Amino acid sequence: MITLRHHVITVVSVFLALAVGVVLGSGPLSEVADRTDPAAAPLGDDPATGAGSTFPDGFVAAVAPTLVADRLKGQEVAVVTVPGADEQVVTALVEQVSAAGGSVTARYALSEAMLDPSQKSLVDTLGSQLMTQLGDSVSADASTYDRMGQLLGLTVGTTSEDAESSTRKARSVAEAVAGAGLMAPVADDPQRAPLVLFVLGADTRDESVDAILSGLLGGLSRGVKGVVAAGSAADGGEGQLGRFRADPAAASVATVDGTETMAGKIATVMALARSTQTAGGSFGASGADGPAPLG
Repeated sequence: MITLRHHVITVVSVFLALAVGVVLGSGPLSEVADRTDPAAAPLGDDPATGAGSTFPDGFVAAVAPTLVADRLKGQEVAVVTVPGADEQVVTALVEQVSAAGGSVTARYALSEAMLDPSQKSLVDTLGSQLMTQLGDSVSADASTYDRMGQLLGLTVGTTSEDAESSTRKARSVAEAVAGAGLMAPVADDPQRAPLVLFVLGADTRDESVDAILSGLLGGLSRGVKGVVAAGSAADGGEGQLGRFRADPAAASVATVDGTETMAGKIATVMALARSTQTAGGSFGASGADGPAPLG
């Protein structure tokens, strides 16, 4: 039997796709329309004023409360950001997590040094020292950034269904990583969350940085229940999310591009909910698995 919720989800998927069209329409494709015919304006728009062009995002915003209600009920989420992450987008994503019934346990801000290829020796040395201190908590054969990702996972997350209190090991790792200038200090002693939202920042289009991100995300996914990496529409396609999607590490990490739009924010929440049961998946403006996970 098709329930009302499934019907709404199906309809919203159509408008998520329309919202993606709006994103594309404001970019290079809009120039094509401008050079052709005013009649090429989106259906329902006034060619002179552009009235109605916000309809897709407006529709998604209107149905969002019904669509995401209780999707993350009782779920805790840790937010990890990289340099250049849009603060307004991060705040809006946190609000959507709350709207879906979830809560954010803490935010962790990685520093520029963490993603700086010239600092690999520092990351490697610190990771080796911490691995020695923690024993078998980290894979002995892990590469430099995969190992650091596992250490971050130990700090911010858990593989259990529910949040867990921070352990002495977790606190010592957080203090060491922050002390080395690889992450901003965490003021309080937050719980470790089963879900992690990893928000991307500036795209340097550097293969070395791509490898760092892949290592961190791959290692992080081993220590938590689910990970969602989110970025702008520009991060899809040939952007940093698009490049990450081609990496084997992406099999265990859900990705969403288009977070500057309401549709992208809702898709991110839906991806987090899906990650409680299923790892991976490519969603958003250029996601191979569709605008958003359904069901």
